[in-house]
Amino acid sequence: MCGFVGFIGGGETQNDEAILKRMTDAIAHRGPDDADYYTDGTMTLGFRRLSIIDLEGGRQPIHNEDESKILTFNGEIYNYQTLRAELIEKGHAFRTKADAEVVLHGYEEYGAEILGKLRGMFAFVIWDKREKTLFGARDFFGIKPLYYADMNGTMMFGSEIKAFLRHPHFKKKLNERALENYLSFQYSPGEETFFKNVYKFPPAHYFTYSDGKMETARYWLPVFNAEEDKSLENWVDEIERTFDDSIAAHKVSDVEVGSFLSSGVDSSYVACSAHVDKTYSVGFDYGEKYNETDYAKELSELIPVKNKSKTITAEEFWGSFPKIQYHMDEPLADPSAVALYFVCNTAARDLKVALSGEGADEIFGGYNIYKEPLELPAYDKIPFPIRKAIGAVASKLPAKRGINFLVRRGKRLEDRFIGNAYMFTEKERKALLKIKTDAKSPAVLAKPFYDMVKDKDAVTKMQFIDLNMWMVGDILLKADKMSMANSLEVRVPFLDKEIMALGGRLPLKYRVNGENTKYAMRQAAARRMPAKWAGKKKLGFPVPTRVWLKEEKYYNSVKAAFESETAGKFFDTAKLLRLLDEHKSGKADNSRKCWTVYTFLVWYDVYFGEKADVFLADDYAPQNIDAGMRGKNEER
Repeated sequence: MCGFVGFIGGGETQNDEAILKRMTDAIAHRGPDDADYYTDGTMTLGFRRLSIIDLEGGRQPIHNEDESKILTFNGEIYNYQTLRAELIEKGHAFRTKADAEVVLHGYEEYGAEILGKLRGMFAFVIWDKREKTLFGARDFFGIKPLYYADMNGTMMFGSEIKAFLRHPHFKKKLNERALENYLSFQYSPGEETFFKNVYKFPPAHYFTYSDGKMETARYWLPVFNAEEDKSLENWVDEIERTFDDSIAAHKVSDVEVGSFLSSGVDSSYVACSAHVDKTYSVGFDYGEKYNETDYAKELSELIPVKNKSKTITAEEFWGSFPKIQYHMDEPLADPSAVALYFVCNTAARDLKVALSGEGADEIFGGYNIYKEPLELPAYDKIPFPIRKAIGAVASKLPAKRGINFLVRRGKRLEDRFIGNAYMFTEKERKALLKIKTDAKSPAVLAKPFYDMVKDKDAVTKMQFIDLNMWMVGDILLKADKMSMANSLEVRVPFLDKEIMALGGRLPLKYRVNGENTKYAMRQAAARRMPAKWAGKKKLGFPVPTRVWLKEEKYYNSVKAAFESETAGKFFDTAKLLRLLDEHKSGKADNSRKCWTVYTFLVWYDVYFGEKADVFLADDYAPQNIDAGMRGKNEER
């Protein structure tokens, strides 16, 4: 796993090696093993390497045979050995044994069509110095990040936004429109970022940049076409075969591979299938509800493998939060990101590569909210105008299970579901914000994806929305940034083209039904583990933020942030304090809304406020938090 930066244009800055080195040093955590650079008077490329395949020879940037094309690549190609043999047979000469080089020669041979042949996770660029053309792409699901910005005649691109801030042509300005959207999603949706004129390149797309113009195209789309003619046993057999094949591919490495392990079925299935030597787990010291490391310990003993666990203290959680938001580049209000940071930190003491279970919920139908369209289907036969009126009345009543059902079913799916998180409605966020923006409504942002599956059932629509929005903006963002913060590569065997093709053919009844979510996948998992894990209800990673926000110490920390000058610049602080006080008194569970705002304020302080001078300094080199760790770190 690695990181890269680059820029084209820039006039007097183009040959400034000091600028390139400062930019590349900003992402040294992505690749502490090696660094190299390329410049030719037009293009400038910097690379940081975490050595995993071809440890001695796989340096980048990599040139083709006549040095007319140069590649920088972040990710892993799991079928590179097959592609390498195919390309050698066609006459290509390889300089290295690294997987990245097959992308370069594959592009020479096939052009953009090489993307359809790849199996893996990646973001890369290829510079054709004869044609003065830059070609780049991002993987099928968006596992690996790619950002770009065009400022003052300089086109910048790379693995993390923080590198751009070290270029003299970069103008750091807050994108207030992103803040308004973030309040609904808890992450920054779409291609815009929190920095004006900086964009996220979308998954499953490629681009060509020449003469100051960028042209993009989509090369892959997840497809759902259910096949109803197979038995459950046949589907379970196919899941088992396909998953084992993906696991084998994801274990290809010249270094040791471990596995994360929580109490859930996804990571448990990975750990039970991968035959690794070590698993890693974390929890919180707030009772069994927030600490499920005993589940991981018990399953590890059954496999059997060594399990290393860490109990995260409240002080560690809150104390590490500014550094975590620095690594995110943009605010992410998912508190499980902190837990992921610590499990990566724990694993990185032993390993460079760990397997994880992301993607199973989106592909196989794992989130509990996917069951909602299946509840009381007769209610949907009531004409929508009547349901809408009932929902409007119900929304005035205190929130509880039955009332929430009426409110949600009084809205069309396209208006009520934008993903697994829906923090503030459009009306709520406009009332909370002092600033006025032209941000699109949540429903408008989700509409292009709903349009792609308008003929599908409600559950499939929800899965498709999550695959293209929630998973990219939240799940995979935190997986990449928290692992790379600790110089650890995380591989996600569920997010494989072949797994997606299988999941897209699976009938709805074997994805979500009255008995459970991920129904067929759980049946496959049950062949390798007891029902205690295979049938366990989806919980997500439990983090005690709602408890902490009622404790005086952390309530006061958030209150101080809500009363700050920064908060007053963007928000109606009286409304913020009301949300916090209602939560503390138990009148309402506003923990997620409070945490969403607090996260932004912490992030803003890191990138624009008092902490910016420290975090964004050229000599800032964040270290792993070993020295400050006071919690338990046990091997079992």
